[in-house]
Amino acid sequence: MTVLVTDTGFGPDDWAAGFAASDARTAAEGLDLASDVDPREVDFDGVPVIRVDFPSSADGRGFTIARQLRLRGFEGRLRARGHVLADQYAMARRCGFDEVEIDTALAERQPQDQWLFRADWQAHNYQARLRG
Repeated sequence: MTVLVTDTGFGPDDWAAGFAASDARTAAEGLDLASDVDPREVDFDGVPVIRVDFPSSADGRGFTIARQLRLRGFEGRLRARGHVLADQYAMARRCGFDEVEIDTALAERQPQDQWLFRADWQAHNYQARLRG
């Protein structure tokens, strides 16, 4: 089972249409991207949701993928999935992710309050602290 993390805390996964790889995706499904995909080659035309895999919390390629998709004009929902830690939530939001999908085991180890602590990601960054 999975938990969806947003700026308001934990919630159930509300995406019912499912996800598939680009070669097997129907029009209603979201697009699943591996962490090694080249974001310049992703065709996101008509895609409502993109989910980017994080195979390890030490693997930051998903952050780059998210940023590149946003720079290329993707305006749909962008979801990080897998081994994203509460400490990485602010970075995920800054890169363009709207939400993070984690498993219940991680949600138990890192409860909602740890994620909510980082939910004010726009105000608590290095540049904001420098500007005072």
